[in-house]
Amino acid sequence: MDRRQAVGSWLSGPRAAMEEAGADFGYRGEQLGLPEEGPGSIARPGRRLGALAVDWALCVLIAYGLITDGYNQSTSNWALLVFLVLGVLTVGTVGFTPGKRLFGLRVVELATGRVNPLRALLRTVLLCLAIPALIWDRDSRGLHDRLAKTVEVRI
Repeated sequence: MDRRQAVGSWLSGPRAAMEEAGADFGYRGEQLGLPEEGPGSIARPGRRLGALAVDWALCVLIAYGLITDGYNQSTSNWALLVFLVLGVLTVGTVGFTPGKRLFGLRVVELATGRVNPLRALLRTVLLCLAIPALIWDRDSRGLHDRLAKTVEVRI
């Protein structure tokens, strides 16, 4: 193997190296029975991060304007609490937060297609811990989605 090929496989990651070796991973969401593209397909990480940024900005704005009356050390803590309440109430009832709706995303339970409030609570608490959201599987589902048996799809 040429040194450039070895460096190239290292830079592109283990998935690309396995695909070059002949392994077929399929598309994201194939194992879950979801379509490859269009409505109902797995949400891409860029859209998910954009929706999270919008939701967090909204929560900071609420904490800043309504709770702490200005920015101080406790504003971020209040924003996290607002984020928790926002996530549980909106995902548990309509399936999306304002940021997710803006980016055309929805959270669904794999079995039923809707998220009950208890699953929304579990998912949102794990999302607030941040670490479970940073661990992804090959379908781009975070650990918080896997444990809550949910998936974020495009509308």
